[in-house]
Amino acid sequence: MASTRILSPTAAAAAVGITHKSIYLFSKPPSPSSFPTFIVTHNRPITKLNVSSPPNETPITTSTSTTTTNKENVFFDGGAHYGDLLANLLLGFTLFWLPLTLAAVSRAFNLRYRFTNLRVTVISGWTGEDRSDFSYKVIKDVQVVPRFIGEWGDIIITLKDGTKVDLRSVPKFREIAKYCVSMAEQPVVFKETGPKGF
Repeated sequence: MASTRILSPTAAAAAVGITHKSIYLFSKPPSPSSFPTFIVTHNRPITKLNVSSPPNETPITTSTSTTTTNKENVFFDGGAHYGDLLANLLLGFTLFWLPLTLAAVSRAFNLRYRFTNLRVTVISGWTGEDRSDFSYKVIKDVQVVPRFIGEWGDIIITLKDGTKVDLRSVPKFREIAKYCVSMAEQPVVFKETGPKGF
């Protein structure tokens, strides 16, 4: 049986005829003027975009239509009250309160409320894909239920089609409920019940 000899790296390079050369061909790096330059020409007109007018000039406004656009102004944008999470975490050390603690943690991380001048938005779900929007025009009834000692509360909004939207652990819940009542087109009923639990 014939044996083959394994070549060392230097022997393998010599057998193939590979020689190593230095990367630098010059003793100093080449100057930028030694590289070829390319001139690019195009026939596009050069446009200048002015972002804002200088401070000494008044901006020029051109209005061809008299329509007004309704800009959406945010009244409240936030999640569940932090006190709800804290109280439930403290009570979560008992085995009895653990399911309610998990619900509070889920509310804290996966639930957002947004009240604007045009609509109410509830964003929920692990990735925020579940979104419910409704206008103030469809609100029939608004109820609030204070929690703890009135620091946060639940808002129950009844729509004209009978749907009840339950917003849990809302901070500043009284102001938000009054805002919803004031934004509704028709006068709606605002009810507040006594505090009930956490």
